[in-house]
Amino acid sequence: MFREFRDFALKGNVIDLAIGVIIGAAFGAIVSSIVDDVFMPLIGVVLRGIDFSNLFIVLNNPGNVPVPTVAAAKAAGVATLNYGLFINAVVKFAIIAFVLFLVVKAINRFRREEAAAPAAPPAPTTEEKLLTEIRDAIKAQK
Repeated sequence: MFREFRDFALKGNVIDLAIGVIIGAAFGAIVSSIVDDVFMPLIGVVLRGIDFSNLFIVLNNPGNVPVPTVAAAKAAGVATLNYGLFINAVVKFAIIAFVLFLVVKAINRFRREEAAAPAAPPAPTTEEKLLTEIRDAIKAQK
């Protein structure tokens, strides 16, 4: 049983998948940084200073504590609906989905190019040439 598991775990596809997951996690961190640190501040400036990471609705504030930010609400234990963070997550998803679309589109284009250009048939072997000569000689005798 251990040998079967080892053979399965060390197959090329499993290792390729593991590498893909690691690269995907790193790509996710890059996209998070781009969205949080570049795109959302620019969108906020265009929309007159809106900070999406601090858009929230207070759901329950029993102590009537002032909560100017999501961080303050979490520190005070106030229940909030953080729709600004959801908007950030949607933008991140859209970016990742678009990049994956571009990657799949490029891969499909390369596959179509390979399929469209059929390889030239191989040259006849020496044996085939000899057999062709024999066939032609037999036809000539008839």
